[in-house]
Amino acid sequence: MTHFRETKPCATTILVSRVATILILTAVCALIVGCSSADSKQQKAQAAAPRPVSVAIAAVQKQDVPVYLTGLGAVTAFNTANIKSRVDGQIMRVNFQEGQNVKQGESLIEIDPRPYQAQLDQMQAQLFRDQAQLRDAKLNLDRYTTLIPSGSIAQQQVDTQKALADQLEGTVRTDLAQIETAKLNIVYCHITAPFNGRVGLRQVDPGNIIHAADTNPMLILTQLQPIAVIFTLPEDVLPNVSKHMHAGTLEVDAFSRDDQTKLATGKLQTIDNEIDPTTGTAKLKAVFSNTDNQLWPNQFVNANLLLETRKNSTVVPTAAILRGPQGTFVYAVNPDKTVQDKVVTISLTQGDTTVITSGVNPGDTVVTDGQDKLQRGSPIQPRSTSPIAPSSGRAVSPVHGAGTPSATSDSGTDSGKPASGASSGNSGS
Repeated sequence: MTHFRETKPCATTILVSRVATILILTAVCALIVGCSSADSKQQKAQAAAPRPVSVAIAAVQKQDVPVYLTGLGAVTAFNTANIKSRVDGQIMRVNFQEGQNVKQGESLIEIDPRPYQAQLDQMQAQLFRDQAQLRDAKLNLDRYTTLIPSGSIAQQQVDTQKALADQLEGTVRTDLAQIETAKLNIVYCHITAPFNGRVGLRQVDPGNIIHAADTNPMLILTQLQPIAVIFTLPEDVLPNVSKHMHAGTLEVDAFSRDDQTKLATGKLQTIDNEIDPTTGTAKLKAVFSNTDNQLWPNQFVNANLLLETRKNSTVVPTAAILRGPQGTFVYAVNPDKTVQDKVVTISLTQGDTTVITSGVNPGDTVVTDGQDKLQRGSPIQPRSTSPIAPSSGRAVSPVHGAGTPSATSDSGTDSGKPASGASSGNSGS
């Protein structure tokens, strides 16, 4: 019987294997711990670094900027006539429709002329009789005059005949005047349009009896083409307006009551000859052709007077302007997508556009939204570039429109605060 002897591993070999296993596990754990530590440090570093601020930006541009003065005004008909009768009588015919446009001289209303025609015939007959009496008196005067040298007639009788002839001549002249009055009354029976205009709502109908003493008009005629707008401006800007008026005709735009819709464009005609002492304003009158009938009498409008156009001005969006201890400033974008506060000098604010005379140059980029989270050197993430729209031509206020810098013309938001040490030395681009 054969016996096999069991072979057992050496104790040294087992010990070496266990040590190797422990070393491998230790290395893996160390690697894992090291990676976790590195990731943690990286996350902490990322958390400690400033995050880019999402902002809106726009480019600084050079463009022509119109300078406007704005004032509240009311539309006024260029001519208005309350049509009344100058004679008494019955209306025979109405020759217009309500809201109709009529021309000068066009027949509107006809009043019964027959009573005045009868008066005219009577005056003409009376004139014929008085003229016959005048001729007879003159013939007798001539006859008496030839008898004076012979002494056959007294001088007193001649003088009496001469006075009678003069009286009859005066009667004839009275008859002629009455005839002209009768003819004029017949003309008044045919009422015509005194100018081109639009007829309003009529107040009378055919068959009505009217009188010259009636207080209510038969109709109201208004001239809508052209039409006028009377608006007010502060007295401080009148010298500037007058100066530009002497240089040429000034343009005026009429906007709707909500200041959103442009209704018409006209020309400034004149400035009133006095200033209202209670308001410190003066009235100005502009004339509009109104061919499309966008303006109606007594309509309230916002009048924008184009004073001048500033050529090649450096402009930024008004939203980019901020105010701080050092004055007005903007946040300019650096090439590395960080920002720097720059002090700027404002010349004019026109709605969404602000004219800059120093501080930034055309081609620079400024922040227009999100400035409240910025300071000097802050990284940014631009959302979009907002192009500067052309000036809408609607001034912020009369003083601003005149181009005179003021505290409010430098208006901006106070949301952004520049970093300490910002000064005019940073105004260069």
